[in-house]
Amino acid sequence: MNDRLETPKRPMTSRQLAALIGVSQAAVSRAFTPGSSISPELRERILRGAREFGYQPNAIASMLTTRRTNIIGLVVSDMSNPFHPAMVERLTRGLQRLGLQSLLFNVTPGARVEDQLIAIRTYNVDAVIVLSATVLSERDLAWAVEGRRAVVLNRLTTQDITTICCDTGLGMRALVDHLHAIGRRRIGYVAGLTRSAIGMERHSAFTTRLAELGMRLTGTASYESHSYEAGWKGALDLLAGKPDAILFATDILALGGMDALREAAGLRIPEDIAVAGFDDIALAGWPHYALTTYRQPIDQMVELTLSQFTAGPAPAPAHIAIPGELVIRGSTQRLGDTTV
Repeated sequence: MNDRLETPKRPMTSRQLAALIGVSQAAVSRAFTPGSSISPELRERILRGAREFGYQPNAIASMLTTRRTNIIGLVVSDMSNPFHPAMVERLTRGLQRLGLQSLLFNVTPGARVEDQLIAIRTYNVDAVIVLSATVLSERDLAWAVEGRRAVVLNRLTTQDITTICCDTGLGMRALVDHLHAIGRRRIGYVAGLTRSAIGMERHSAFTTRLAELGMRLTGTASYESHSYEAGWKGALDLLAGKPDAILFATDILALGGMDALREAAGLRIPEDIAVAGFDDIALAGWPHYALTTYRQPIDQMVELTLSQFTAGPAPAPAHIAIPGELVIRGSTQRLGDTTV
């Protein structure tokens, strides 16, 4: 019996594969590099040869040669809001389509932000996407993305970084216009993070449009959170002002608020009180909620983000606000109603 371990077979190199199929080593490298200059026919020939001879590109060797990891860091701070997992899922699928991998950094409230930022440096990611990381100060944000391509999603910043977000002001005005069109005049507002730039922009657009249309703000509530529980509490807080509609800063807040209005206050929606949100998460369309909301253009936001990480020089930093879409459902208007 031979107890000696067999020496593992050394993996095939790109030079060996190139010699076997009669192409250059550079062509093999380009075939496995997304976005590189190579004809479809040659790429297919090389990939077919790789499958035949069992060749796999060596990621570590490629990293040492190109000084690139092909890893994009995703910095998120509020995964409890269903909007963010939906965005992360689309981003990771899009990055994989480009031949890039993602590494998630979930910066939770109360955690040591410095430790997370050091991790971003330790893993040497090529680029950073920051998704509404409100726990990061402007100084921390600048340090996290220093020397890398970066995009900030759903957050406004003073840093020289590309920001991509929904046109929040346009969305809030559209929601107020809809409430006005269906005859609601006394409006309550449940805010989320009131000290964030996006939160302040939503509140400002909301109150400005109310004043322009001669509508009354009956009260504002906030528990500094985008959560179901905060929406439940906020809705009940506003009932003393006798609103005929409540606008919630996000859908998850609205869902908690709707359940509170029905279960705890015994109100009918929309007969007694109309409800609207912002985001259009999947739950908003469920029959139990049928929430009127403003749909964020996630697909466009993701595609614009991915365009920042394709080959070529980094695009100049820009602030990009994309219009969304008003989605009218049963929380403000029953089927068959004609008042819009």
